[in-house]
Amino acid sequence: MKNLFDDLDEGPGAEERFDVLAVGPALRVERIVSRGHSTPPEQWYDQAEAEWVVLLQGEASLQWEDGTQVALKAGDHVFIAAHRRHRVTHTSVAPACVWLAVHGDLHQPDDAR
Repeated sequence: MKNLFDDLDEGPGAEERFDVLAVGPALRVERIVSRGHSTPPEQWYDQAEAEWVVLLQGEASLQWEDGTQVALKAGDHVFIAAHRRHRVTHTSVAPACVWLAVHGDLHQPDDAR
C-alpha cells in the first residue's frame, strides 16, 4: 500500500480492516478501515498499550467507560491511555472511516494534558 486511501471499496457488511504499516520493539502503526462498524454494547477495549489515533476520513463516535462520549470528524485525533476502557459506538458507512493508529509505550506531552 502506498496511499492510505487505497483499497477502501469493500462495501457495507465487509469486515473491519486492520493493516499494519510499521512495527518496532514498542510501537505499531496501523491503518483501520471501518464502515458502519461499532463495538458490541457489552464489550470494552482495555488495551495494555496506549494509542494515539487520528480519523483521516469519515465520522465516528467513541464512548469511555465513565459514559463520556466524543464525536470525531476527519482530522480529529485522540489519545487513549493504556487501560482506559472505551468502545466505538458509531462509524460512518459513506465515506468509510479511515483511521491511522499508533500503539505503544506512549504518553501525552506535558503541555497537552
